[in-house]
Amino acid sequence: MRRLDWYIARRYLASRRRGRFLSLITLIAVGGVMLGVMALITVIAVMTGLQRDLQSKILGTNPHVYVFQQGRGFRMGNWHPVLQRVQKIPGVVSAEPFIMTQVGVTPGAEYAQAGTLYGIDPEASARPMTSIEADIRSGKLSLKSSHADLAGVLVGRRLADKLGLLPGDTVTLISLETIKRDPFGNLVPIMRRFEVTGLFTTGMYEYDSQNLYARIPAVQDLLRVGPDTISGVAVNVTDPWNAKVVRDSIDHALRFPYWSEDWMRLNQSLFSALKLEKLAMAVILSLIVVVAAFNIITQLTMVVTDKTKEIGILKSMGMTDRTVLRIFILQGLTIGIIGTLLGAAGGLGLVWLLGRYHFITLPGDVYFIDTLPVALDALDVVLIVLLSIVVAFVATVYPARQASKLVPVEAIRHD
Repeated sequence: MRRLDWYIARRYLASRRRGRFLSLITLIAVGGVMLGVMALITVIAVMTGLQRDLQSKILGTNPHVYVFQQGRGFRMGNWHPVLQRVQKIPGVVSAEPFIMTQVGVTPGAEYAQAGTLYGIDPEASARPMTSIEADIRSGKLSLKSSHADLAGVLVGRRLADKLGLLPGDTVTLISLETIKRDPFGNLVPIMRRFEVTGLFTTGMYEYDSQNLYARIPAVQDLLRVGPDTISGVAVNVTDPWNAKVVRDSIDHALRFPYWSEDWMRLNQSLFSALKLEKLAMAVILSLIVVVAAFNIITQLTMVVTDKTKEIGILKSMGMTDRTVLRIFILQGLTIGIIGTLLGAAGGLGLVWLLGRYHFITLPGDVYFIDTLPVALDALDVVLIVLLSIVVAFVATVYPARQASKLVPVEAIRHD
């Protein structure tokens, strides 16, 4: 009997001379499901890839936890005991001092660009804190100046492009925190000349167009602070996703006036927006599958109308209501499964092409990154496939029940 169910369902779906319009409706229904699943898989992969790419680049360029001192404008004095206590906290892999300040960057007197200058000590910890420090240790980048009277500075490639800087050029950094007044009342900023010893690229537009790195003593000299003054302590932990626990341990160990921030909380608004956008896109694109479900309802309703006499004859020959119900459910599920499988294959293929060739570029100043990243979780694919099949099944219920309730005599009389 099950073979008979499938045989009749397949014949009702197949094209015939008198039923080519019905076959076209079947193809439209399959295509609707396919496009919905394909769009869902592609967009979810893009949103997941965007989230993961941002996470990896943020983690690669920033420490996992920052330790600051309250009430000093991001300045910390007597930091050696703080560093030693932080290094002893469980979960801390490496810790080192850093200093940061806002500066104006100019290759001459006619044009300046705002930037963030970080003072680092790449050899201070057992492991490099960031990808920048790793490149310095490996020799890819260097802070060693060729001039004895100039300190070296690393410049983000996009910032260097704006200013027309190349390695070996001299650049003037203007401190925006230590502006003084001369005897005549004019504002006089502190300026220091640096040699550009290298250009770096992180892949994050914001970092590459704003950040600069120099050694801590050079930045302290620009700010006119002593060697015992820094901005804070940078900390890396064993598990970046467990940074909150280590951050709480640091706060508990140091107490007031020290406080800490982890990378997840610093970027919480960004990742919350990405999660909300991913959910919104999934809900919106799911409507494509729902529209395809209406196509399935339309197709099955037209089949029921077209095959009313045949259904009446089959029921008069002993076919049960349950068998008729199964026939039309099989039709709807066939449309749903074929469309889902084609859509899944198309979506996976498109995701592979996007990941391999990166033929879609993004404005970096808007999206933080330059290319469209993709990443796909197997669970997301499974959920999309199951959602599509369930929607297709639900769409078959009404027309299938209408077919099963046909009265044989009235069905045979149907014109």
